[in-house]
Amino acid sequence: MAKDYQKEIDFAFFVVNFGFSRGEYEALTYTERAFIMKSYEDKLVGDSTMLQKAVEVAVGNVMRKKGKRPVQLWQKQQQPANREIVRRNMQIIEEIEVRDGKSWVHKIYQANGLKPPQRGEKHG
Repeated sequence: MAKDYQKEIDFAFFVVNFGFSRGEYEALTYTERAFIMKSYEDKLVGDSTMLQKAVEVAVGNVMRKKGKRPVQLWQKQQQPANREIVRRNMQIIEEIEVRDGKSWVHKIYQANGLKPPQRGEKHG
């Protein structure tokens, strides 16, 4: 019986989940509809997996022993710096500073609404 109403079922899915109008839905090809539905499925699975992991981490952190560090949900993956790129960037910075001075540093602070540190100021 559902096969008789498959077009209506698919249209209802697109209206409810994506807010499509009938015209927008009908403008999609069968292949586009299939890819959209597959992407939605992938997103739903990813969101569910992330929620599961978040709950597991939260429960584990609540149940951890006193003094033990909490487990983080997200782990930062730090990549080692490419020394050649860093060296070239430092050369460019030094050339700009010789040519223009250090005004570029003040521009960065100003663009971010920060006050540049003064010499002799202690940070802490």
